[in-house]
Amino acid sequence: MARFTLTRRSPLPAPDTWARLTAWPRHGDRVPFTRVAAVRGTGRAVGDVILARTGVGPVRFDDPMEITALTEPELCRLEKRGRVVRGHAELRVRAMGAGSEAVWAEELRITGLPRFFDPVVASAARFVFGRVLDHLLACAPATD
Repeated sequence: MARFTLTRRSPLPAPDTWARLTAWPRHGDRVPFTRVAAVRGTGRAVGDVILARTGVGPVRFDDPMEITALTEPELCRLEKRGRVVRGHAELRVRAMGAGSEAVWAEELRITGLPRFFDPVVASAARFVFGRVLDHLLACAPATD
């Protein structure tokens, strides 16, 4: 599996950082050709499903992620249950003085792609999701 961890410090208090990290539609703002939305539930409870749909023309795939653990405003674990992308992601927030720290840790596997490519996948994911994390912390959460 390709693994990566991103850590960012923010001047925002932990609840505000949490609100931004779990503003699911905003995740698609920095992932090319991708829209993200809660498709089962509100995206705020265990069992809810978040769907990232990526595509250009007829070439597209879905990345459904089920929330399997949620301790607001500290932890959200998502299990990737798609045919193309498998694995899990964890979003963590902790207070640090007046601000907070956000950690995004992910293990992912692309179906059909040999493990030889895991370092390349991890590097690309680190770049893309680093942009997403920076964007989420920089802008106010979208209203659902």
